[in-house]
Amino acid sequence: MFPSNLPNASKQFSSLDDVLNALKGMKDDPLANAGTNIVISRGNPGAKLLLIGEAPGPQENIQGKPFVGPAGQLLDKILKAGSFDPDRDVYITNSVFRMPPGEDGKSFRKPNDQEIDYYRPFVFEIIRSIDPLVILLTGNVACQSVLKKTGITSLRGQWTQVEGHWSMPIFHPSYLLRNQSREPGSPKSMMWDDIREIRRKYDELRS
Repeated sequence: MFPSNLPNASKQFSSLDDVLNALKGMKDDPLANAGTNIVISRGNPGAKLLLIGEAPGPQENIQGKPFVGPAGQLLDKILKAGSFDPDRDVYITNSVFRMPPGEDGKSFRKPNDQEIDYYRPFVFEIIRSIDPLVILLTGNVACQSVLKKTGITSLRGQWTQVEGHWSMPIFHPSYLLRNQSREPGSPKSMMWDDIREIRRKYDELRS
């Protein structure tokens, strides 16, 4: 069903390009006056693994692509550990499409509820357009956007259905960068378990 609160639209977009063009043309979204760039996606729009992140950070704001800083480099390593090619096998997008600036105007902050709510319909239009086999939700903002739930520690590693698609919340790579332990039960250890399970489910759905 078409998201009723999709800004400036009255019907579903006919293609992914239409969704992307609508995002690029936004003028009155909550972060329109923040002085930051629109950052939408990278990867293969024909991929059947969709990864939804949180919001752009400084490097993403500069380069115009999600997950291009240190967290993005770690994300690519995680995907490769699951035998996924980040450029060919995955389409990566955001939950919020501009960097929310910090109070000093230079740093950045976590998106607030209003921002997440505003961009949510676009996220679901991307899901509908990509029609993935598997959706990965990285971190609490992505979980709030798609599942309307937070608590990544309890949500991670659990399969759920989103609009008929299998979805799993996973730790955000930036969280893993802050928690470097590889001991059993550590976030990095759990991420390794998760990517193996994601690979298993993905192969099962493709067979």
